[in-house]
Amino acid sequence: MFLEFFGLREQPFGVSPDPRFLYLGSGHLEALASLYYGIEANRGFLALVARPGMGKTTLLFHLLQKFSPTARTAFIFQTQCNSREFMRFLLAEIGIENDVQDLVRMHEQFNRCLVQEARAGKRFIVVVDEAQNMDASVLETVRLLSDFETPQAKLLQIILAGQPTLADKLASPALTQLRQRITSLSGLSPFSPQETAGFIGHRLQVAGYKGQALFSPEALDLIAEASEGIPRQINNYCFHALTLARSMRKRTIDGGVVRQVIDYLDISRFMTDVEPTSTLSQLRSQMSLSPDPDLQVPESHHEGKDIYRPVLASHKRGEDRLSPAEAQQHMQDVSRLLRTWRSG
Repeated sequence: MFLEFFGLREQPFGVSPDPRFLYLGSGHLEALASLYYGIEANRGFLALVARPGMGKTTLLFHLLQKFSPTARTAFIFQTQCNSREFMRFLLAEIGIENDVQDLVRMHEQFNRCLVQEARAGKRFIVVVDEAQNMDASVLETVRLLSDFETPQAKLLQIILAGQPTLADKLASPALTQLRQRITSLSGLSPFSPQETAGFIGHRLQVAGYKGQALFSPEALDLIAEASEGIPRQINNYCFHALTLARSMRKRTIDGGVVRQVIDYLDISRFMTDVEPTSTLSQLRSQMSLSPDPDLQVPESHHEGKDIYRPVLASHKRGEDRLSPAEAQQHMQDVSRLLRTWRSG
């Protein structure tokens, strides 16, 4: 690994939704402010919709941290379920373990918990992540939770977060009642080139980096364009750039290093019957065809092979989605962080 080589305490470009690494670009700051105000004003249902990889989960964890001293919280990310399973997940999140199958009884248990927290002067916030995966019947179950209220205030604040297909579902006639209850709808916009540079610098600082600029201006510009300002993609390019630079014993990530990473992670190389029209393909076509002397393989290592290929072989994809293994790791990281907050 490159941590010791670059003087880092921890991985700066991982996939865990750690709120310490949250960088608030203008779009993220606006969304966070909207969600925060919606909870403060007891608006009931709120929604956060954004493309994959935009940092929804990290932002939501940060929001829950802000309210943790004054609110009881539940974070639901297991959304491919039926209504009974959803209620069991919700009750388990707040520490109520049972084998009850009756939805009415589960609602009664949850309502008692809401009333108890309200009497203690605390809010109750439920976040449902990846809500686009929920069936309409389960979303209707979520809507019914909003009926728990007093004449003076809502007992529960619910945030539905998901990809753009969540908006498609909410627009369907079958979910009209739920859509009408959503009082705030926020989105996340990609980072600008300046925000991309700020995002990279912030993550390096949190990870303990000290010293001169690690990424050259050209490298930052290339990453901003190739990633299209999507945080997950930025992390991907930066991780592989550091890995490659470490293998070359280069202390600065320059444009040549990033070009090799961009070229290697361009998935269009493996696609059939598709014209190279993506941003990555455009970047590849703009790259100089002359070899970079700083990136040449020592003669003794040629033997018909690319010695840097194994360094980057762990991740050949350039799309927004996580692989099944990465998705499983992501869910494990979410669970671990939630357990840490509960015990703290």
